[in-house]
Amino acid sequence: MSKSDPQQLATVRLTDTPEEIVLKFRKAVTDCTSEVTYDPENRPGVSNLVAIHSAVTGHAPEELVLQSRGLETAQYKMVVAEAVVTALTPIREEIHRLRGEAGYLTQVLDHGAHRAREIAAPVYDAVSRMVGLR
Repeated sequence: MSKSDPQQLATVRLTDTPEEIVLKFRKAVTDCTSEVTYDPENRPGVSNLVAIHSAVTGHAPEELVLQSRGLETAQYKMVVAEAVVTALTPIREEIHRLRGEAGYLTQVLDHGAHRAREIAAPVYDAVSRMVGLR
């Protein structure tokens, strides 16, 4: 899975539905060996799944491989998909909530701009004096 891949199925987006995420993992390219191992050089497809699983769960790749002993690659894809869905669901829900609150987002942006000006003004004044603009 890669965001630089032109195929839509190669990228999981924060706003993807659980169904879309499962479909993308189901279609993820792996090799014909059914055992789950972590060997990025010789088994990049399966290793990518393990790396994604590790990223969303915080568990070491080696630990995940041990936990997945006895699973075939197709089964492991669904385990990873579920872990990704679990990790991304709160983020997706917050994105949808915020998209519906344009006024709140404008308020946050205005506050941030005001705060940035407050922080930058003394630095800008000092630099302006140093270079002779004031």
